[in-house]
Amino acid sequence: MTVPTFEGSYLGADAKISDQAVMECKICWTPYDPAEGDETRSILPGTPFRALPADWKCPNCDAPREQFMVREDPGADPQAAPGAAPAAASSAHARDAGKGDWLAGKVAALVAEFREIHASRMRDVPFTNRALHVEAVDFRLWEGQGLGVLITPWMMSLVLLPGPADDWSGSATGESVVMHFPSGEYEFIHACRSGLGPYRSCSLFSPMGEFASQLQAKEVARAVLVELFNPANREETDRRAEIRQAAEAWQEARRELEEAAAELTMPADPSRRKVITGGLAEE
Repeated sequence: MTVPTFEGSYLGADAKISDQAVMECKICWTPYDPAEGDETRSILPGTPFRALPADWKCPNCDAPREQFMVREDPGADPQAAPGAAPAAASSAHARDAGKGDWLAGKVAALVAEFREIHASRMRDVPFTNRALHVEAVDFRLWEGQGLGVLITPWMMSLVLLPGPADDWSGSATGESVVMHFPSGEYEFIHACRSGLGPYRSCSLFSPMGEFASQLQAKEVARAVLVELFNPANREETDRRAEIRQAAEAWQEARRELEEAAAELTMPADPSRRKVITGGLAEE
């Protein structure tokens, strides 16, 4: 995913923040609090943001650390001029309102809505995959709208979220809308929920029993997004099936590699009889 650059981002300016600075991702608004650290990367509590490894990224959306902004900095110099880093970040936040901020709010509402669906209706349904949870993957701006993949324990879908200038009030729930991408045309179904508003989805996988982990599901979701924007896939037909097939082939190849690696590293279990007789008895 190409990460957009925003004015007011940290951009490696260590001198402008203290060890107490609480930072916030400009892409998805995930905070980093030095008092808590980052369990996903084994970053211990008490680790300042500017002491994080150079390859550290946002644990939610993989944005680089340079794209974080100052949320609050209790250790900042009280004599700092009004135009110092926190103020600059705040003004940049205001300038970005209506551009990227609305998407972060929409994605958060999407995740919250489907978490509620999972908790209230889908948690105990037999075909839900208990290894998975609700997660929005790699949402980005595309032609003024929000585009990404939604993973749930029961399905995976491409999702479109309306931009600030979009009026989808004329679309009815269940209506089919054909969307054009570099790889071809795709059929999205219009829907609307009270906690989210209107959105459109294109089913990729359902149910989700073939996924062994959340990480595997995310890798497939990202592979789908790559193929979606690959013009080489374009034909005069609906490319959804072909893109799904490519993602499945990638998943199968990965599984075969893992099995091959396991066979190379794990010796065959000897039978109990061979162990007892020292391998002298015939099988």
